Amino acid sequence: MRAVKVQGEHEYPVVIGAGAADRVATALDRDYERALVIHPVAISQIAREVGDQLEKAGIVTSYFVHEDGEAGKTVEQLAAAWEAAGDSYIGRRDLIVGVGGGATTDLAGFVAATWLRGVSVLQVPTSLLAMVDAAVGGKTGINTRHGKNLAGAFHSPIAVIADTDSLATLPEAEFRAGLGEIIKCGFIRDESILDLAREPISKDSSQVAELVEKAVRVKADVVGADLKESGEREILNYGHTLAHVIEKVSGYEIRHGEAVSIGIVFAAHVAVQLGLADAAWLGQQRQFLAGQGLPTNWHCKSMETILDVMSADKKVRSGQVRMVLTTQCGHTLVRVVQPPTLRAAALTMGVVDG
Repeated sequence: MRAVKVQGEHEYPVVIGAGAADRVATALDRDYERALVIHPVAISQIAREVGDQLEKAGIVTSYFVHEDGEAGKTVEQLAAAWEAAGDSYIGRRDLIVGVGGGATTDLAGFVAATWLRGVSVLQVPTSLLAMVDAAVGGKTGINTRHGKNLAGAFHSPIAVIADTDSLATLPEAEFRAGLGEIIKCGFIRDESILDLAREPISKDSSQVAELVEKAVRVKADVVGADLKESGEREILNYGHTLAHVIEKVSGYEIRHGEAVSIGIVFAAHVAVQLGLADAAWLGQQRQFLAGQGLPTNWHCKSMETILDVMSADKKVRSGQVRMVLTTQCGHTLVRVVQPPTLRAAALTMGVVDG
């Protein structure tokens, strides 16, 4: 079993490995009287197994089932979860537990952050993407009609339990999407991730737990230095400027990790346009992503649509688009990118037509 310590508002462990879900009860930081387990329908069996552990620990456990995927991250679903917390008599010293993918951990974290102005949350991610990204770092949120994760809060969990056994039933495309975030961590900080990802990674690969650990360590190092994204933490948004556009414009039919993969290639084109990186580094990034079965391009009918959605992103400051760029592996910077450069990169990449 692997474990990584993350420093947020408090220090908490990320436990990684096969059978990790059996350690839910031992991960509790104190005695709790009640718990509300938040999960999607597809994860009902795992959620009940987690609930059984809590019940055996003497915790009265109830459940809130949300809609699958990004449809579970709406104001309506949040309000329903709040009502479930009230119906379950969740008090300030009680517990919210998120069991599921990134949408679940985002929703459960936001419910915990806002219910009674903050209660404890335990995250049990069941997708690769959630294990390395959404469940770790304390960022929570829901979507609005203006964009992704625009309403949220920073709220660190008491622990993250990443059971790699849960990946066995994960759809192949979902697994590939998680690899997008892992490879991103290789580009921005840890080149050893790329060494492990030179060949296609399968769900049953012995390298999966190591890749998860390495990606979590990258995030832990960055979050520990900048919890609330005022500086260094921005590098974790590599590829996200276009990714959030893709997700919104596609109605979230394109998975987050897939969108990030495309967004990384777009960011590489922007870096080339600005003279900060060469075509060889762009090609290397595209090759790594494509080698793991990830998409590296997308088409939009209108550049104006792209710029309009970008302007609503939470990374925009004073109306200017700010992008994380890489000049080579492990070397990042943040630049304000003007619309003509964004347009030129999109044309060169084929995101929009000339």
